Amino acid sequence: MSFDPRTIGKPVYEALSGLRTSHQDENRLKEQKNQAVELYTYLSTWGMMRLKAEEKALNQEGKKQVVKKYFECLQNITGIADLVGDKGLERLKNLSTDEYLGLTGLGLAIAQEFSFWATAVYHDISES
Repeated sequence: MSFDPRTIGKPVYEALSGLRTSHQDENRLKEQKNQAVELYTYLSTWGMMRLKAEEKALNQEGKKQVVKKYFECLQNITGIADLVGDKGLERLKNLSTDEYLGLTGLGLAIAQEFSFWATAVYHDISES
């Protein structure tokens, strides 16, 4: 079996492109772009469980959409069930240490893709 480097990039690009085309409100697009760019920093600072908890706490819909798409991509790439939705935090909590650390490593790579693709997909949206 050969590794296809698009395995991570393609679902992230599709997720952000889908969000980008589903809304035209510039404030929401700015929220989406900023959140996608900030995912890596948040994840590396606070961890996967806190990011999942943050999904519920976010009151800015654009930011919340990006976090949801992030966990959808993570679930689709890993094949680990129940990362999306209300069961996600419980699922993360119950992983073994090795599984959680491995998932976090892959999650960081996915977050890097979100940051890169946000710049490309939202090229016409200012970050301020």
